Amino acid sequence: MSVTCDLSRRAAMRLLGLAAATAPFGAAWADMGDDDWAKILPAQAPAKPKKPRRLLIFGRNVDYGNGHSSIPVANQAFTRMGKKTGAFETVISNDPQIFQPATLKTFDAVFMNNTVGNLFTDPLLRKSLLEFVTGGGGLMGVHGTSVAFTRWAEHGKEDWPEFAILFGMRGAYHRANTEQVVMKLEEPGHPILTCFNGKEFPLQDEFFRPKGTYSRLRDRVLFGLDLEKSQLQNEPRDGAFREDRDYAMAWVRQYGRGRIFYTAFGHHPAIFRNPKLLEMYLAATQFVLGDLDAPTIPSAKVTPAIRAQEKLGWKLGVEAYTFHKNTFFETIDKAHAMGLAYVGGLSFQKVSAENPKNLTPDLSDEELQAVRLKLDAAGMRILTYYYQTIPGDETGCRKVFEFGRKLGITCFMSEPALESLPLIDRMAQEYGIKVGLHNHGPKQSPNTWSPEKILEVCRPYSSMIGAAADLGYWTRAGIDLEKALTLLKQRIITLQVHDLDAAGKDVPWGTGRCQLEAFFRKVRALGIQPEMFGLEYSENFGANDEAVKTSAAFFNQVSLKMAEEVK
Repeated sequence: MSVTCDLSRRAAMRLLGLAAATAPFGAAWADMGDDDWAKILPAQAPAKPKKPRRLLIFGRNVDYGNGHSSIPVANQAFTRMGKKTGAFETVISNDPQIFQPATLKTFDAVFMNNTVGNLFTDPLLRKSLLEFVTGGGGLMGVHGTSVAFTRWAEHGKEDWPEFAILFGMRGAYHRANTEQVVMKLEEPGHPILTCFNGKEFPLQDEFFRPKGTYSRLRDRVLFGLDLEKSQLQNEPRDGAFREDRDYAMAWVRQYGRGRIFYTAFGHHPAIFRNPKLLEMYLAATQFVLGDLDAPTIPSAKVTPAIRAQEKLGWKLGVEAYTFHKNTFFETIDKAHAMGLAYVGGLSFQKVSAENPKNLTPDLSDEELQAVRLKLDAAGMRILTYYYQTIPGDETGCRKVFEFGRKLGITCFMSEPALESLPLIDRMAQEYGIKVGLHNHGPKQSPNTWSPEKILEVCRPYSSMIGAAADLGYWTRAGIDLEKALTLLKQRIITLQVHDLDAAGKDVPWGTGRCQLEAFFRKVRALGIQPEMFGLEYSENFGANDEAVKTSAAFFNQVSLKMAEEVK
């Protein structure tokens, strides 16, 4: 991992697309003037910030000298880029204490700028960073970040296995640090790649080959090496070689609710003086900050139907009640086998054969880690979670929301006491986790069984409180589904979708009396974006797999049809 480069000035300018330069390719450009930066920085941000954003830039290196010479250039580029566009402000620090929970929560994302080595070993600081990400914070890295939290002096020995999984790669295998390649876009229409106009591009740098925890079942690959045009057809079978020839160079992913972006390059200062790459990094920064929406479902799960649902902004997942006779881990396996990317959780379902406890806030951190790792190995996220009565006291309520933060849950479904709602609303806003009030029938849910009742209950509270609408109970109660949507609109938090026969029993979607295609079209027409279209099937428990597959196939078919109609 040399930090110098002997590339000629002329070649550097050709690759950067610049007519002139004031410094050679390998120089530390941290002292560039305002006029020089003004020529290469993006003019504006691709997204309007939803609120003032703060980005922590952390560039500490351990057992690797002062680190890459690109670090100070990247610090300047991101700081100036944020200020010029108004997209964010930066704080630059190499002090591990900035990861104390009280301090870290003042940031929206962390940019680990070429961080090499075991950055800090304090378990409380590591826990703080992990829960910052799973709870919805952003994480960004370049190049050497792939060996952060390794013992660099001990040949990169792993020191934090979950960070390696969270980040989506391990290792620093590369060839010459002047390697010239052509990047092939795998996701030309991705919001982070707009600057490339769908076209491949040449680049010269030191390129890490993805190793370790890298997997297309974890990462949404944006672009990678074009083997033919990079003249890599006959590569040596060295440490940088991959049998599958999958050399991804940039990706996004999510771990819990956290948004993650990485590029395997960033060794040389020139990378952070390339106007096109700066546009990409600006878009990526807005993604990790939470202002630029971008698809993250792992590449291995992407199908035409998934792309259609991403276009519509829809998420299909199986509700755990469908398979509650199985463990939660078995539910994940079943949903994964069906090609789903999302799942719901249930407080009265066993975790796994190895852990017969229920999936509740009483689980230890180690037990919750096992759940996170199981989800990630399947390329899945848990979006919703049913907890019948969220407690009305501060301690009990916070315990539930902390549980949600550690698993990356986006929405609780619950039937709490009405007097608990002011506290629950405050917690929902603090943690960024929505709460959908669940409905059974009039007798079981006298305060929430109808759209009118839900609307009345929710009116005093923020938009974080709304309906977890169970269409089966609505239909059995004679409620018109489309009229219910029109009444509740944005108070719809999540949907538990059923299709029923004349007797009120579940049947595969599209075969019953609920007119689901018309219902889905109404959801779209009203601009409702539920946290999840929950596939709940409440018949033949233990033998309902085919009915669930048929229901998912119906949703996929409708999604494809509707996405084609979107201009």
